[in-house]
Amino acid sequence: MKLLKTLLPAAALVALPVMGMAQEAAAPTMDEVGPYIFTTLLFLMAGFLVFFMAAGFAMLEAGLVRSKNVAMQLTKNIALFSIAAIMYWLVGFNTMYPGDFNGFFAIGGQTVLDPVGVAAADAALDYASVGSDFFFQLVFVAATASIVSGAVAERIKLWPFLAFVVVLTGLMYPISGSWQWGGGWLSEMGFSDFAGSTVVHSVGGWAALAGVIVLGPRIGKYKDGRVNPIPGSNLALATLGTFILWLGWFGFNGGSQLAMGTVGDVSDVSRIFANTNMAAAAGSVTALILTQILYKKVDLTMVLNGALAGLVSITAEPLAPTLFGALWIGAVGGVIVVFAIPFLDKLKIDDVVGAIPVHLFAGIWGTIAVIFYGEASLMTQLTGIVAYGVFTFVASLILWFILKATVGIRVSEEEEINGLDMVELGMEAYPEFSKG
Repeated sequence: MKLLKTLLPAAALVALPVMGMAQEAAAPTMDEVGPYIFTTLLFLMAGFLVFFMAAGFAMLEAGLVRSKNVAMQLTKNIALFSIAAIMYWLVGFNTMYPGDFNGFFAIGGQTVLDPVGVAAADAALDYASVGSDFFFQLVFVAATASIVSGAVAERIKLWPFLAFVVVLTGLMYPISGSWQWGGGWLSEMGFSDFAGSTVVHSVGGWAALAGVIVLGPRIGKYKDGRVNPIPGSNLALATLGTFILWLGWFGFNGGSQLAMGTVGDVSDVSRIFANTNMAAAAGSVTALILTQILYKKVDLTMVLNGALAGLVSITAEPLAPTLFGALWIGAVGGVIVVFAIPFLDKLKIDDVVGAIPVHLFAGIWGTIAVIFYGEASLMTQLTGIVAYGVFTFVASLILWFILKATVGIRVSEEEEINGLDMVELGMEAYPEFSKG
């Protein structure tokens, strides 16, 4: 209301021609400033929903690791978000969105916000405020780093992991993100990834895969040709984390509409919400049924990851499908998780929380599924998948090996057995209970 009271009198002032005085320009009308205001609002609301996903990742990981490593996971998650925020301001945002540059990449500089109290005449009324855009994009890069955190849990040192996060959030993610969302070569080719099945989730998955390969499996996970389950400490926390991530995904996908200035935009955001929810539900139910059939008992961890895989699967195109389309796309994501997790175990790839099947495999599927409802071609989608995979996996592998050769990335066998909480932090998440 305050805005309307300010604008309407100004818009009503018509400067009459007076000798020696130029006619004043009328202030922007509500039709002109409305899209800017509402799109900025969309970014802010969606941004704090995606920010809350940081809590979801933290709770999910805390629940799926053993109690002796819970404090370490919580420390990694709050630290990685904070590092991502600083690195994305310092170099990431302007690297990912380099303006008119259309090359492979261009390293940007610090992000500069709009001036305090910027006037409508000086704002970019065709889009949104710099602050809202920066914040909305920032929470995506933090989610990418969280994916890596869960996969490499229970045996990695804290500071080498955070060093990897610095490079991932400041350079690797922004460089590859510029190819699509920054108007780069993949965008010019016609590659389609609405909210980041590949740009965000597969990138996190590729980085995680490189990390677990270099780290190796946890002690006792694979022994005498058998896969030994290592139960998590708190499935209630893991379930809470999944619901928080599910909630945050409405901002993740809905905010990626990138506009809320028209009836069509707002309607599309609601459509995205409905499809996002349907895909998650389908992935969860599919995992529920499949584990009952395959193992004669429902596996809660599979059901949780099934929901997340459904969410990742629909993220590449949450707008165009019908509700039935979202259902079957999400259901395929649930199938992927149920079969991919034991497949990785056969390869002795130890992913503690199932991040690689959820974010990498389902991310690839979701990016391919765009062809059923969007205008992208299969070849273009596969080109994007391969480009992101090769760049992120190779760059991550090199970085992990450099860290391993210089400072070391894995704790000793004795330290791993005792737990990272006491070894790395000198404190425990549950000090009144015996070690798990």
